Amino acid sequence: MIQLKNSTQISIMKEAGRITGEAILLARDSVKPGISTWELDKIIQNHIERSGAKPSFLGYGGFPASACISINDEIIHGIPSKDRILQEGDIVKIDTGAFYKGFHGDSARTIPVGRISIEAQKLIDTAKESFLCGVREFGMENKRIGDVGYAIDSCIKANGFTAVRKYIGHGVGHELHEAPDVPNFGTPGRGVRICRGFVVAIEPMVNAGTHAVVETSSGWTVKTADGRLSAHYENTVALTADGVIILTEVEKGY
Repeated sequence: MIQLKNSTQISIMKEAGRITGEAILLARDSVKPGISTWELDKIIQNHIERSGAKPSFLGYGGFPASACISINDEIIHGIPSKDRILQEGDIVKIDTGAFYKGFHGDSARTIPVGRISIEAQKLIDTAKESFLCGVREFGMENKRIGDVGYAIDSCIKANGFTAVRKYIGHGVGHELHEAPDVPNFGTPGRGVRICRGFVVAIEPMVNAGTHAVVETSSGWTVKTADGRLSAHYENTVALTADGVIILTEVEKGY
């Protein structure tokens, strides 16, 4: 069942989103060749806890860290490690959430490590662009979830890439993952009708090659099936009487 949120609940979720977004910005500012993904995770965890919140991911389904940190062909759910050291030219996906006063925030960014390839930069830009295409549909009157997914997928295809289909966006609230599902593909005019009070994570996962994925032996990390790069861009967004609010955006345009 979809849990619509009222203005008071959305205000609290904005605080959860702010903490989440700030944690990602702190991690972004620390990304450089030579840093470990474990160090980035600790930066995120420390900020969330200092802000009076709890890391949403820590212990979720047994996940051992406060952030999923995935490098290059890893799409999602990378496990931070002291042995995973960022190298010049990598792209690193940082996905995290904060649980504050009973509500979650959820957000992800893909960050370049030093100078990266033209293809890698285009992939990162496309992930963000496709998110914005989805958000525009989300905020328009009488739209459905299929309209959001179609807009995302169309943008990704237009840039020569593919949308991951096995993993998708979702509702956010008291639980980290709630109804409705928000795929990064869809059919216009199909699916759940979007209305005021919806709060969802829209999160395009964009592959340079095939949309097919492989799940690693860790039980968590998911990689592209062809070994090519992947980018991820996510925000928690709410539809209110004043339009769409991006709850996890704390630096305009990032």
